[in-house]
Amino acid sequence: MNLDLTWRLLKGGGRKGLLGVWLTLGAVAVSTALLLFAVAANLAFDARAERGAWRNPVPVAKDAAAKDAVAVEASRFDYVRDRAITVVDLAALRPDAAPPPGLPRFPKPGETWLSPALAELARELLPAELGDRYPRPAGVLGDEALVYPGELVAVVGHAPDAPAMTAERSDDWIVGKPPVRVASLAGTPSEDAEAYKVLAVIASVLMVVPLLVFGGAAARLTVARRDRRLAALRLVGATPGQVVRMTVAEAVLVALAGALVGAVAFALAVPLLTLIEIQGGAWFAGDLFPGLAVLAGVLVAVPLLVGLSAVAGLRRVVVSPLGVAKRETPPGMRFVRVLALLAVLAAFPMLTQGTSVAIVAVALGLAFLCLNLAGPWVVGLIGRITAGTARGPARLLAGRRLVDDPRSAWRTVSGVALTGFVAGFLGLLSPGAFAQADGPPQLRVLAPAGQAEQVAGQARERLAAAKVPAVVTVVKRTVVAAPSGPLDAAAMDRARTALAGLVPGRTPTTEADERGFGDQLLADVRVGTIVVLSVSFLVAIASAGITAASSVLDRRQTYGLLRLAGTPLEVLDRARRAETLIPLGVMGGGAILVGAFCATPFMIGGVSVAGVVTLVVCVVLGFAGVIGAGALSRPLLRSVTADPAPRPD
Repeated sequence: MNLDLTWRLLKGGGRKGLLGVWLTLGAVAVSTALLLFAVAANLAFDARAERGAWRNPVPVAKDAAAKDAVAVEASRFDYVRDRAITVVDLAALRPDAAPPPGLPRFPKPGETWLSPALAELARELLPAELGDRYPRPAGVLGDEALVYPGELVAVVGHAPDAPAMTAERSDDWIVGKPPVRVASLAGTPSEDAEAYKVLAVIASVLMVVPLLVFGGAAARLTVARRDRRLAALRLVGATPGQVVRMTVAEAVLVALAGALVGAVAFALAVPLLTLIEIQGGAWFAGDLFPGLAVLAGVLVAVPLLVGLSAVAGLRRVVVSPLGVAKRETPPGMRFVRVLALLAVLAAFPMLTQGTSVAIVAVALGLAFLCLNLAGPWVVGLIGRITAGTARGPARLLAGRRLVDDPRSAWRTVSGVALTGFVAGFLGLLSPGAFAQADGPPQLRVLAPAGQAEQVAGQARERLAAAKVPAVVTVVKRTVVAAPSGPLDAAAMDRARTALAGLVPGRTPTTEADERGFGDQLLADVRVGTIVVLSVSFLVAIASAGITAASSVLDRRQTYGLLRLAGTPLEVLDRARRAETLIPLGVMGGGAILVGAFCATPFMIGGVSVAGVVTLVVCVVLGFAGVIGAGALSRPLLRSVTADPAPRPD
């Protein structure tokens, strides 16, 4: 009975009523698609960390028996065409040692297994540039061994007593890992993988909270029309339970359809999302599909959120249906909303003193939610100031509308305000770049103690045999080879190949090589900033466009009465724009300042120029998109006022 009546009421609203349903469906679809992206990003980083864990094995305990160790593993980084190659050196201690992921068997001493991208590169380049470094390729690594598609990885087999497995190595993120005796190759995610997972969690909070607010607001689209309709039903005898059931049925059915559309849209977008390069490369498509359990959870959670949000707005309909039908102004909101925001901002520096990512994420979430809580009160204040200072009918109408229904006005600009918080927080944290080295590149390798001159002599012989002119010098224990003459990428790679294995377990590197991991991290932070801001402004633009159109539908009877009273359409349109642009500028700017304030505990070394530029560009483009999206509802305003005679719903 309730479902049948709900469907009849939906159809009875005419084309404009169905347009409101389509707006809600579109809002839920956008929220679902972007929510799936935020969830999938975290799962994708987890998948990467798990696939790379075998390169970070757990060593055998010091008090364990010698027979407990099955292999010795070490890692280092090599370079070709300015790209890093992860080289894993392995030696079996027992014949039954299990191979690492992606290999059918344990590598024998002297043989090498290359990743598909590295094998292809070895075929493209001359042997003296790359192939001679790995002379006995035995096969190709499977995807299970790779962190991302196109990764350059080489697994080299050794005997346990080979110099590469016994020579001294340092343990740092630039050189690699020293040899360790392991009980299995099942390791733990590396420190850099864990760092990326932490950054992904923080980025998800910055994306998910505006999405949840937008998703909840979707249930309140065309709220005035629905409330009047339900109030009329209450006045003719409908019980509160019937009103609640009809509201839930309408909201959940529309939200479920929107969630399914959003899930399909996300699935279609996955091939494009895999092209986003971060942490060194693109993504496997399987990493970005969240799985059936997560997908089902989102498809249940989104309609449930929309249904709860719709029910939460029914208090006036259930308690005072006559007041709703007479369109009485609801009671004003209390200043305690702003006090909650001020309290969170005052405590924010203390909440973020620890290193726990969970505490940081909760603190950011609280700041978000309190900003959303205080927004309607501030919009009401803006409306009173606007109405009191108005010098024309458009601003007066805009101010009175803001005072009359600040919650509805806040829904129109909330996406912009929350996005402004994200922009202010991330923009100032967007890093610059490390200083670049002057002069031509020099290959450097640390020689064993007391053998620097001997290693330097061998380096001269190898470079001469490879026909790479270079000046070789010794600085303390470091052998420095400075190639001279015309130096291109091919000549540098020939020099690298000539010096490969000069010092067992060590790779000759340039200053740019050693700086490359830091540059990569900074570049990834910038990419992540752009992605998060893009998602946030997409939410803001969709929110502004959809809620602006919904607002026109909600007020079509009011607009019709104003037209009958002789108000020009242009005045109504200017009032509608002012009703959006005034709180947009105030709340957007204020949210940017709040976000910048919350970013100050994490700032190291002051504000970067790149961060400020990123902030300004994103804000200008985002605000322009929001204003443009709001302007799209002007034809709808003209349509609803074409026949100004009011009609009952």
